[in-house]
Amino acid sequence: MMDPEATTLYLDYPYATSPNPDVEKSVSYIVYKSVFLPIIYTAVFVIGVFGNLVLMSALHFKQGNRRLIDIFIINLAASDFIFLITLPLWVDKEASFNQWRTGSFLCKGSSYMISVNMHCSVFLLTCMSIDRYLAIVRPLIFRKFRRRECVYGVCASIWFSSCLLGLPTLLFRDLTFIDDKPYCTDQKLTFTRLTCSLGILIFTFFAPLVSIVTCYCCITKKLYAHYKQSGKHNKKVKKSIKIILIVVAAFVVSWLPFNIFKLLAIVANLQQELYLSSAFFQRCMEVSGPLAFANSCVNPIIYYIFDGYIRRAIVHFLCPCLKNYDFGSSTETSDSHLSKILSNFVPAEDFLRRRKRSVSF
Repeated sequence: MMDPEATTLYLDYPYATSPNPDVEKSVSYIVYKSVFLPIIYTAVFVIGVFGNLVLMSALHFKQGNRRLIDIFIINLAASDFIFLITLPLWVDKEASFNQWRTGSFLCKGSSYMISVNMHCSVFLLTCMSIDRYLAIVRPLIFRKFRRRECVYGVCASIWFSSCLLGLPTLLFRDLTFIDDKPYCTDQKLTFTRLTCSLGILIFTFFAPLVSIVTCYCCITKKLYAHYKQSGKHNKKVKKSIKIILIVVAAFVVSWLPFNIFKLLAIVANLQQELYLSSAFFQRCMEVSGPLAFANSCVNPIIYYIFDGYIRRAIVHFLCPCLKNYDFGSSTETSDSHLSKILSNFVPAEDFLRRRKRSVSF
């Protein structure tokens, strides 16, 4: 008969699963767990730690006024960096077939840090999308409410909320011995905890995802309206729209598969389909998990490629001798460029609205 502890399913990030003796371990599965995943996580660790550390340092030490969006970016990089420093522990876990060999304190601590990172990253990305929406689609509101003190307050609230949302992981995750082997597992799931996990998942991922997609769809609509009214083939406008789609796509590809399987796992457990959730969904979460992990090292690369302001800051930080080097107008940031190209469009749009109102009267 299967050990009840062996059917325990992780409902918190990371996806790491508890051992299931009824799941056949094929050669390909063993290679995937003990070879492929450690290599992937090691690469994510090296690239992500270096990239996020350079990104934070470059923006922190950059001379001149810092953009408000940079405050969000620095906090996002800090969140990713905190997660990435725990990756060596999970590399060791994968290489040893889920056995946790670094003690109970690191089991709880690293799991809690990763859970906080997940919530913090999603909330920061949501606030960044709202910030861009206000700056581009609602510039009047943007001038009134988008202030430095407000951004600092929002970031502090995000960190506080993320730390609170990570408490269930800290409380329920602990070191468990199965057949004299140590595993970092959750306590047995209950109906109440499953229901709470479902609510937290909707609140911390799917609702922010809808907000992010909605904001960027409105931004894209605004850009197309400008393009249609101007009647000019503005390559920078098309490039800006392409960048927005890339950012949204990177977020969706990284986070959506894992959280969909997590949602299905919770629903299956609520319906008491324990075997299906502990076997099939564990495999699905193992396959989609690396995409979520990799998101922490992809963000600095995206910013370096598509944000000229950050690219200049990083190059000047790494090579101070190029401080006075002119990178040309092509390095202009997407946000500042969008603000400029819409600067004339927004007043004209407001003028047309006022004119229509006066005519109607």
